[in-house]
Amino acid sequence: MGWLAKFIYFKLLGWRIEGNTDFSKDVYKKAVIIAAPHTSWHDFYIGLLLRKIVGLKVHFVAKKELFKWPFGWYFRAVGGSPLDRTSGQNKTEAIAALFEEKNEFRLALAPEGTRKKVTQWKTGFYHIAKRAGVPIIMFTLDFQNKVNKISEPFFPTDDQDSDFAFIKNFYRGVVGKIPEYS
Repeated sequence: MGWLAKFIYFKLLGWRIEGNTDFSKDVYKKAVIIAAPHTSWHDFYIGLLLRKIVGLKVHFVAKKELFKWPFGWYFRAVGGSPLDRTSGQNKTEAIAALFEEKNEFRLALAPEGTRKKVTQWKTGFYHIAKRAGVPIIMFTLDFQNKVNKISEPFFPTDDQDSDFAFIKNFYRGVVGKIPEYS
């Protein structure tokens, strides 16, 4: 099915990949992958095609309601794990625990936490990476230029402000599918 993903991604949709695509090192077995800007449902299939092309199994978490019939089987098959989003839950700890339970786990998240316009990113992805001791890998959803740019692994430090400045700089100028939400 890799040939079909490549045909759709490169030929039919006209996308390209820039940056890091060598995921053979052990540092890539566990990571938090952030995809931005997340502005549309189209981001999901671009991400699915991209991970097939680079040969990387990637996981995601979503509200547990999505994992019920009739689509629950599909979301699990493509790497999804249900998450209880009721208040009072320590979601960061629950997600970080997934890294401890598995030998290989790459979690994709949208730092905005929604597809709508936000003025500030959520910090959960950052705290999950720090708690789990794993790197953050950034990738762009640049619909204006039809490019997915992928970063080298970035290990968060104890300087959150500096780290967020570095991370956000990676996404400077990137325009999502719905530009006004970027």
